[in-house]
Amino acid sequence: QVQLVESGGGLVEAGGSLRLSCTASGLTFSNYAIGWFRQTPGKEREFVGNVKSGDGTIFLDSGKGRFTISRDNAKNTSYLQMNDLRFEDTAVYYCAARTMIHMNYNYWGQGTQVTVSS
Repeated sequence: QVQLVESGGGLVEAGGSLRLSCTASGLTFSNYAIGWFRQTPGKEREFVGNVKSGDGTIFLDSGKGRFTISRDNAKNTSYLQMNDLRFEDTAVYYCAARTMIHMNYNYWGQGTQVTVSS
């Protein structure tokens, strides 16, 4: 059974940093791309970025220069480092996994809440 578990969310002041972790089990982690998403109530889910091998890529325009994505295959874990957090980064953050050759994310975590106080 595949499981993705996010951790590291919480309450942080604007300008602060958080590192989210996504730990996977039940799959060969190195064979999967990991994507990070976020969602706030009443808004569509946003794609933050992903990591295949090596360094990740941030696709969210507001996250460029502030967010980085990485992975440690030995720990079956991906990380989303978020710096200089803003009130508008408040959301539930999810990680998801897909095989390297497919576009659809098949496995999702339960999400972790990030709240940035202004």
